[in-house]
Amino acid sequence: MVSWFKPWFKDNHYTSLEGGQKEGIDDSRPLIELKDVVKTFEIEAGTFHALRKVDITIHKGEFVAVVGKSGSGKSTLINMITGIDRPTQGEVLVRGAAVHQMNENELAIWRGRTIGVVFQFFQLLPTLSVLDNVILPMEFANQYAPNERVERARALLDLVGLSEQAGKLPVSLSGGQQQRAAIARSLANDPPIIVADEPTGNLDSTTADAIFELFIERARQGRTVLMVTHDNSLAQRADRSIVVADGMIVGEGKV
Repeated sequence: MVSWFKPWFKDNHYTSLEGGQKEGIDDSRPLIELKDVVKTFEIEAGTFHALRKVDITIHKGEFVAVVGKSGSGKSTLINMITGIDRPTQGEVLVRGAAVHQMNENELAIWRGRTIGVVFQFFQLLPTLSVLDNVILPMEFANQYAPNERVERARALLDLVGLSEQAGKLPVSLSGGQQQRAAIARSLANDPPIIVADEPTGNLDSTTADAIFELFIERARQGRTVLMVTHDNSLAQRADRSIVVADGMIVGEGKV
C-alpha cells in the first residue's frame, strides 16, 4: 500500500449534503440508466456514429470499469452520463433525473451536487492553488459554510497525501500529484457518483494502484464509481466491466 493512501478516511470527516442528511434514493432501481442512446457527429466524411443504441444500467455502490480500444466510444459514453455531452437519440437517467433534458444552468447545479469528475489530463485551474482548486466545487455548488470548505479541502488533500502541497500552484506538482489533486477535487461535494476518464493512464503502476484502491474504498462506502480504463488488470478488480467497441456495448461482466 502506498504511504499516502489513507483508507481509514471515513464519512464522519465529511459534512454531508442538505444539513447532514444524505439525499434519499430508491436503491431498488438503477442509479444510472442509458436507454437506446445514440450519439452522432457530422464530420467531413459524413456522419460518424460514436454510440449506437447503447443500453446500460448501473446500481448504487457498484464499481464499474469501462474498457475498449482508443476511439471505441468510452469517453463519449461517460460524457452522456455526466451531461458534458447530449445524446442525439435516447434517454440518460441518473438518480431518476432526465439528464438529456436539462438546460445548461440545470446541468451545472445538478452536476455539482451529483457527480465528481476526474479528467484524464487533470484540468486543474493553473492560477489557483491546489487547496483553492479543491474548494472551488464547493463554492460553485454553494455547498458547506465558508469555514467548513477550507477544513474539508485540507482533509481531502490529506486523504490523497498532498497536505504539504496545498499552497502550491498545479504547475509545481508532478503528474501523479496533479491527478491526486484532481481526485480530491472530485470528492469535494461528497458526490454519490464518481466518474473517472483514464485516471491512471499517465501514472506509474504504484500510484495507479493506490488511486484504484481509493476508488474501491469509495465504492465500499456506498458511492458509485464509473472508471474508463485501458488497463485490463485494473478492470478485473472492478465489480463489473462494460466493454465498448465501435460505439456499441459488446460485453459485460469480468474482463
